[in-house]
Amino acid sequence: MENINIKARKWGDSIAIVIPSEIVKREGIKANDDISVKIEKKNDLSALFGSLKGWKINSQKLKDEIRKEEWEKERLEEKERRK
Repeated sequence: MENINIKARKWGDSIAIVIPSEIVKREGIKANDDISVKIEKKNDLSALFGSLKGWKINSQKLKDEIRKEEWEKERLEEKERRK
């Protein structure tokens, strides 16, 4: 069993994949042989990273916000305990 990464290409109205010749030879695949193919599309992360362009975060400001939220939460919990 082989694990390879290949490009899907347009072939008429369909999409085709080509098995590299070295794998064809090694596996002894011939025309009209039945073979099993596992399809697993690779995720394109460039769209995700591209959407974050210009998104700058000040780490100190983020830490301050988290601390503020935690402080307020602790304050409310302390208030509830006193009741």
